[in-house]
Amino acid sequence: MTETNLLQGPIHAVHVELGATFAPFGGWEMPVSYAGTVAEHHAVRTAVGLFDVSHLGKATVRGTGAAAFVNSAFTNDLGRIQPGKAQYTLCCARDGGVIDDLIAYYVSDDDIFLVPNAANTAAVVAELRVAAPEGVTVTDEHRDHAVFAVQGPRSIEVLSALGLPAELEYMAYVDAEWDGRPVRVCRTGYTGEHGYELLPRWDDAEPLFRALIQQVRAAGGQVAGLGARDTLRTEMGYPLHGHELTRRISPVQARCGWAVGWKKSEFWGKAALEREKSAGPRRLLLGLRALDRGVLREGQAVLRDGAPVGETTSGTFSPTLKVGIALALLDTAADIEPGAEVEVDVRGRRVRCRVVRPPFVETNTK
Repeated sequence: MTETNLLQGPIHAVHVELGATFAPFGGWEMPVSYAGTVAEHHAVRTAVGLFDVSHLGKATVRGTGAAAFVNSAFTNDLGRIQPGKAQYTLCCARDGGVIDDLIAYYVSDDDIFLVPNAANTAAVVAELRVAAPEGVTVTDEHRDHAVFAVQGPRSIEVLSALGLPAELEYMAYVDAEWDGRPVRVCRTGYTGEHGYELLPRWDDAEPLFRALIQQVRAAGGQVAGLGARDTLRTEMGYPLHGHELTRRISPVQARCGWAVGWKKSEFWGKAALEREKSAGPRRLLLGLRALDRGVLREGQAVLRDGAPVGETTSGTFSPTLKVGIALALLDTAADIEPGAEVEVDVRGRRVRCRVVRPPFVETNTK
């Protein structure tokens, strides 16, 4: 897909009206910022931010034993949750590489709703369809639902003002109504702050988003774009598929073993991941906090005593800490622990960094 035929979400005209700047992301034309990434980042950390992430995929797996089938495919253990809960999980290839990371909503034993990443939805749906037992159907519903994220310490006020359920446990969801329209409300997000993700029908998206704007602004917050979403998730050390998780970067290397049901009898990639876990991965994800001035970005060499020991997978300027930060895969043979000092090659200049275990700032999700 070229940049001239990018997909647009259900409220693209609202973003234009708000003065958003746009960029291509996962095949979609997405708002990057409105008032500026730093201001939007601080709004989420101190008050509340509103994101349109309707580009995220949506799919359903339905039929007798749908939950058991999904549990046999994805890494996390659906048996740990029940209807009304959601779970972070991974869709792996048989060699342990990550096809996608996604959220699974447990609707019932015969109905699982999935939210994959935009660019990977078709691949996840295709894998599931090939493996699905008789009587289980997999449906791509990418344009059936919008997705809005309301994130920040005052997010509960925003939902309450609209009459939406806000007193939810972390990763719990309810199917509610707003203005007579159905909307799924889940206590989750991608910023490290208390927050929610709302899934209205695609055609109901605009009136709900406009109502959310009004309440977010009343609570001292702002509409936010993908720029702030990226700086916020990097401060938390949250992985982004294509950066910290790829077909070449396994959940073991990315320290996502907590999202793997190791005791399950089966899931795609189980044997390969067990071998890697037992032998010890050749590289592991850690954080870097710059000690010198410099902009850390993806794909920069990490050095110790002049020798390469890894590479950055994501990097940004942290608006909260006001320093450069990065996530990096470091060679386990180099025996680099948190607290160690390394250098990052930034366009030929070496920037000293401290190795840390993310998150870089305190998390307030729960």
